[in-house]
Amino acid sequence: MDVTDGELTYQQRLDALHAVKLEQTREKREVRGPRDADEQGLVLPPAELREVVEAVSGSGQAIRDVIIKTFKPKSNHPSGGFFGPKAVGENFRGLLNIHPTYINPMNSMAGVYMVNFLSYFKPGWNPDLDYSHLHEEQERYRLVQVLGAPQHFCPDLIIGLELGWGGLLEKVRRYGKVNDAADFYAGLEDVILGIQNWISRHAEDAQKLASTEGNPQLRENLETMATICARLVTEPPRTFREACQWLVFFQAAAKMYNGSGEWGQLDELLRPYYEQDMAAGTLTDEEAIFYIACLLLSETAYIQLGGPNAQGDDLSSPVSYLILEAMHRLKVPANIAIRVGDNLDSKLFRRGLEILFKDRMGAPKFLGDKSVNEGFIKNGYPLELARQRTYSGCHWLAIPGREYTLNDCVKIDLAVVFEVAFQEMKGDPAPSVKKLWDRFADHLRRAVDVTAKGIDFHLEHAHEVFPDLVLDLFCYGPVEKGLDVTHGGLEYYNLAIDGASLATVADNFTALEQRVEKERHLTWQELIHYLETDWAGIEGERMRLMMNNIRRFGSGGSRADEWAVRISQTFTRLVKEKPTPAGFNLIPGLFSWAKFIDFGKPVGATPNGRHAGAPVSQGANPAPGFNEGNGGTPTQLAVAVAAVQSGYGNTAPLQLDIDPGVGSSEEGLVKFQALLKGYFNLGGTLVNINVVNKEQILEANKNPLKYPDLVVRVTGFSAYFANLSEEVRQFVVDRIVSGE
Repeated sequence: MDVTDGELTYQQRLDALHAVKLEQTREKREVRGPRDADEQGLVLPPAELREVVEAVSGSGQAIRDVIIKTFKPKSNHPSGGFFGPKAVGENFRGLLNIHPTYINPMNSMAGVYMVNFLSYFKPGWNPDLDYSHLHEEQERYRLVQVLGAPQHFCPDLIIGLELGWGGLLEKVRRYGKVNDAADFYAGLEDVILGIQNWISRHAEDAQKLASTEGNPQLRENLETMATICARLVTEPPRTFREACQWLVFFQAAAKMYNGSGEWGQLDELLRPYYEQDMAAGTLTDEEAIFYIACLLLSETAYIQLGGPNAQGDDLSSPVSYLILEAMHRLKVPANIAIRVGDNLDSKLFRRGLEILFKDRMGAPKFLGDKSVNEGFIKNGYPLELARQRTYSGCHWLAIPGREYTLNDCVKIDLAVVFEVAFQEMKGDPAPSVKKLWDRFADHLRRAVDVTAKGIDFHLEHAHEVFPDLVLDLFCYGPVEKGLDVTHGGLEYYNLAIDGASLATVADNFTALEQRVEKERHLTWQELIHYLETDWAGIEGERMRLMMNNIRRFGSGGSRADEWAVRISQTFTRLVKEKPTPAGFNLIPGLFSWAKFIDFGKPVGATPNGRHAGAPVSQGANPAPGFNEGNGGTPTQLAVAVAAVQSGYGNTAPLQLDIDPGVGSSEEGLVKFQALLKGYFNLGGTLVNINVVNKEQILEANKNPLKYPDLVVRVTGFSAYFANLSEEVRQFVVDRIVSGE
């Protein structure tokens, strides 16, 4: 695009930025390989600075990572690692001091992140802090361990927006003189000083670019950007654009530090600046939409729109609609959820649905206000506090700046627990479903107990290893007390434990009960043989199809639906029957994230007809093809998932894959909106929705690179379809077309 002299519209600039995003995404895919995770705002460092290293993703996927090769961390331990707040803060500041700036003249916002600091953090746990007493059972149940897990709670960015980086630095230094925690405050100070230096260099580089920019419009943009960045080094934002820019820098720094961040209730964060600038006549809606779009382009952060304040008043505002419009015009992956409830803005709900079907980008998603509030109250908290929990992750909420949760970090794979119980029962001379259930429940209790001990060990020692320094700054307590969020710095500790593979286990029990015990089509020993041989041979395949061809979880009113409820209720009871040994509250949920592939690989053949190593079921959803080989109706899925909610404030998301034709008419939209309302009235908590044409997804799976702009919502996260691994792409396709 020739922009030397011409005046560009905001949409032309967004189209240009969209094209840049696709090119950056293509380059990331080529250099780093597939990623079964959010499509993030990370941009690769310049080629001359980058080094490719082997790493492991959050889902356990072997990946290639990119680091800045000129940065060499300083070790304070014989292992070669660096541990503790002082060493971590000093090294993060060192990385920020050499981290490249990023400025695009088309963009109103400066700054991106190019690396993840955790890529340099090796080994990932201080070897002096031994937890070998937990190893045997952690490995037996293949638990997703919490030790060293970072972030996964929600900061309150009002703290930073009101103080600015200079005010945060003054606060750290003031409390550093009061509390005996010198290393902690040294780490916090280094984080802030590193961020300030990084922002300052953006101001300098924006000014340099302005001096050579030929287009007057873009030159003015760069000059304004330079002024804003220079001011934000020390001062809090004053205007709508400055607030958006502050949020970009925060999010990039937090993501760079440990993948953390998230904006939470973004409409409410930006509302005061919008109202002030609109009243002063210094901002138009078109400008606001463009600034928000540039903000959304910087990261697929998790955002809540609408919802109640502590008193129950609706927080939706004109800014809520502007954020939706910015997402609509930008058309890149986004993680925006609209909170739906009786006293909340129904027009915002409707507008979100219209955009969902029109853009087919898997956004927004929808959160059930009543069910998450009523669930959280059951933990002993008042409704006013429950209302303040904000959507800020794949499937989770947290009280901004006041609650530590470790959401999405701790998972118990129910399929593994089932396999342990089944293997144990193989030696029983009189096996039965009842005995298997008793063993399953006993092992599940043990898995919960071991998980709880791991959580305690994490909370006892994480601050000594890798404290959450960036988010400490945006919470109420850590700076004031001199305590990291993992070490008593916050007011509330509600630790999440997710169960996974629900449908796989429910269908296992159902198949055993029906085919082995009731119908006696095969004996226990014959079944064991078929499982050990992975259904080999013609007869094995015939038996596999027979075991699979039952009324499975999701079909409605079946024994499998009853088993799913029983398993969910048992898991919930075991998680809630007591706190951790150290006294921390536990909250159950059902969610597998993208781990349904990795969870399935070590699990042998299962009684529901699943082959050894095949994926297990996703989250709380019935397995693909649950309805006599078909995908089932949205109503069936909604009823099934609503019935298995844990009911303590964490979600068990419903995943829906909907044909675009459903939303092509007013009648279709009204019916779909009624379906979601019905789901929430039944106790459902969160809905993730793909709007995908089956023929297109099949064609894209054959040649993903022909569809570089195709976005799918895999679980709680959205990603470009072409960037996913072949295994996850196939799972998504199977789920959408309901094949097996």
